[in-house]
Amino acid sequence: MLYHMYELQRASLAPMRMLAHGALSLLHQPFNPLRPTPVGRLTLAALDTFEHSTRRFGKPEFGHTETEIAGDAALVVEDVVQSTVWCDLLRFRRVLSRPFPEIGPDVASGPKVLMVAPMSGHFATLLRGTVEAFLPDHDVYITDWRDARDVPLLAADFDLDDYIDTIMRFFRVLGPDTHVIAVCQPAVPVMAAVALLNEREPQAAPRSMTLIGGPIDTREAPTAVNTFAKRHNIEWFRANTIHRVPFGNAGFLREVYPGFLQLAGFLAMNLDRHVEAHWQMFQHLVEGDGDPLASKRAFYEEYRAVMDLNASFYLQTIEAVFHEHALPRGVLNFRGDRVNPAANRLTATLTVEGERDDISGLGQTRAAHKLMPHLPEDKQLHWEQPGVGHYGLFNGRRFRTEVAPRIKAFIARHG
Repeated sequence: MLYHMYELQRASLAPMRMLAHGALSLLHQPFNPLRPTPVGRLTLAALDTFEHSTRRFGKPEFGHTETEIAGDAALVVEDVVQSTVWCDLLRFRRVLSRPFPEIGPDVASGPKVLMVAPMSGHFATLLRGTVEAFLPDHDVYITDWRDARDVPLLAADFDLDDYIDTIMRFFRVLGPDTHVIAVCQPAVPVMAAVALLNEREPQAAPRSMTLIGGPIDTREAPTAVNTFAKRHNIEWFRANTIHRVPFGNAGFLREVYPGFLQLAGFLAMNLDRHVEAHWQMFQHLVEGDGDPLASKRAFYEEYRAVMDLNASFYLQTIEAVFHEHALPRGVLNFRGDRVNPAANRLTATLTVEGERDDISGLGQTRAAHKLMPHLPEDKQLHWEQPGVGHYGLFNGRRFRTEVAPRIKAFIARHG
């Protein structure tokens, strides 16, 4: 019922959005005498804020069309390497504009990196900056998860086992020279997939695994997110967060955890900061400050582009990661078999945490090392990035200049 009410509310605002859009078009005309006046600027800012705040943001584009290799421009082409009902494996293929005989034929390939994007309410484009940082010197792939509201009810279900299965499948497709980077939520299933391959198919195990801000053991320095999840049992989550996709969507009647609920939770965690940011955007509109307005808008357009999660996957993740702490306690099962993290003897592991991370507290990702006693010490490394929160671990200036170079060095060392 909540999902239907949400859709009804959006539909009821549509006529007002159309009026606001039309009024904005008139105000933006250079010959409009009201445009440069204080009243005109305030009116434009108010209408623009209303239109932007009530807009539905669909799946964004990665937008990577070019990168630089050895000082020369290279085109970037998105290819779908493998496709499943729930995920596309995308490759950002780089095409050199000229040959580089002095460097060698492999300049356009580089180490193969699979970025496993979070399936936690946002699209894989949340890692746009992460991809961009690795494009000049790596062959980059990413998991592009589908919005559950777009997957028909008659299609296959998707749960935590299916997630792990998908990662293992992509490892097999890409080959053993792969380096995997898991950001936040995927840390647990990726670590499980790596352990299973080390135990069953060592020839398919990736060479290195980087876990960034992941909830490996949420008993360590629990955050508000962890505490909230722990305080409510799985039946509460089933009754209060699971809804059926409304009519008019391809996934009609599919049980999902709606993306708008996840977004509301994220906003509520730092409500004062988000209110202040929107007030600043309003002021930038009034004053005509294009650059700061553009950067804030770009962030919120990405932040507010959310996707639904399949109910089975969401509920199993809550139970396994936040309630049972299944992986660190050694009780995580994959299709009836126990997952043994200690089976990892081959895949070098780097863990990365942020000093100010309020999603995955300090120590939660580092806990992965305690679970791999047979992995040689020279294949294990931990880095705590000063001065950054969760988002800054995989996007932004500090990521580009401090975090990414360390990950690249680790990959090179174990390539």
